[in-house]
Amino acid sequence: MSDGAGTEILNLGRDFPPVSTATWEAAIQKDLEGADYEAKLLWRSDEGLSVRPYYRGDALAGLEVQTAPVPGQFPFVRGYGGAWAIDQGATPKADAVRVDLVLEAGADAIQQLGVALASGVEKLARLCENRPVDIAARDIEFVFAVGSTYFFEIAKLRAARMVWARAVEAFAPSDLDSCRMKLHVRTARMNKSVCDPYTNVLRATTEAMSAAIGGCEALTVEPFGFDEHLALGVQRVLAEEAHLNAVADPAGGSYYIEALTASLARAAWKLFQRIEAAGGFSQALNAGWLAEEIARTRAAREKALSSRRRAMVGVNNYPDLNGNALQPAPETEAIPAPFPQFRLAEPFEKIRERTARHARATGHAPRVLLLKRGDVRARTTRANFALNFLGCAGFEIAESQEYAGTNADLIVLCSSDPEYLPFAQEVCSAVQVPVLVAGDPRDLIDALKAAGVEGSLHIASDALETLTHWQDRLGMGN
Repeated sequence: MSDGAGTEILNLGRDFPPVSTATWEAAIQKDLEGADYEAKLLWRSDEGLSVRPYYRGDALAGLEVQTAPVPGQFPFVRGYGGAWAIDQGATPKADAVRVDLVLEAGADAIQQLGVALASGVEKLARLCENRPVDIAARDIEFVFAVGSTYFFEIAKLRAARMVWARAVEAFAPSDLDSCRMKLHVRTARMNKSVCDPYTNVLRATTEAMSAAIGGCEALTVEPFGFDEHLALGVQRVLAEEAHLNAVADPAGGSYYIEALTASLARAAWKLFQRIEAAGGFSQALNAGWLAEEIARTRAAREKALSSRRRAMVGVNNYPDLNGNALQPAPETEAIPAPFPQFRLAEPFEKIRERTARHARATGHAPRVLLLKRGDVRARTTRANFALNFLGCAGFEIAESQEYAGTNADLIVLCSSDPEYLPFAQEVCSAVQVPVLVAGDPRDLIDALKAAGVEGSLHIASDALETLTHWQDRLGMGN
């Protein structure tokens, strides 16, 4: 279509007709060629939520969360749409609701929200004994920590405002808008590591973005192994160059984030109701069941990292192979916490430090030779896997197609399954060091063992168990 002057006019409704969800789903099923839809395309989060490969408006159907009506504003918008406060040095109020410590204990987003709501309501109820709710609510500060799951962290903060608005409504304030949640957010410690401080900068950057987009009113970027000036620079870049402070609720309208926000809010409200039914936050804490649930979540996180089902860059995958010395973890505030604090990387850091002690005592770290032969694709893929796997222990790793004259302490064969047996028979008979194979040639295991192969590295290998075993096997002290 064109106007009278011959200029082409864009007509979105005509040129881009709507496509139904059923049509999209049919196209996906065709591309899958019979493969399982959920196994291939759905990601299941730590909270147990299934994340779809795409989101449309109809994904929000049935996810509505009844929130308190805030005049002129949505309850999850930062203040009144102003900039967040850069807060690098201030200490949270002594009586703040410390949800950040719940994350540092390993809790998932739903547990953090449920604890925030229950603890906040209990505190508000006490304050309301002596003053009106409109005044009492203004004295409550919530401190959240944000981790690496970018979109979930945005949705978590938006959901926090949403459920808090609903809870405060039950106290019948005369001015609900004045009872808006005060949200101080900091970057997490649980997911930081002394193995690779530069990666910590990257993590802190995405976390700060989640906090800003999620609607924090004050933000602290904690330097973990990197300079305080960099931590401050992250905030300044996001505010002064990326202009994330220019728009109120920039995530609003995203079908994906709206769906996550609603799902987290609904699940958190159910947990809050369970806590209230148990007598409130303090009673639930004393009863022990809440701590037990968070401990199970922590254990699941640790298992996922050890099995490498979840990657932590520079820790259990993609290690820094330059042999940089580990730096001590920075000191953090010493405050009583209702749940034990931890860092996910600590077990891997202990393995790296054990290797470093061995290197200081002997003059070198254990030397691993990735011996590559045969099918190019198989040997390259398996050598890369072994490099990332063993590199997480701080071993010295070399790659070659020859083993004559090697001074390796451990040899890993990297080839295809059909080529492994003659390859292993040749190498094992010629060397005096342990030999492994990369991959899982199950049909050949007995024959490979008979040839002298001592084990294998594959996707189902538990990293902590395997690396500790080979540190022991290579005679490394504790």
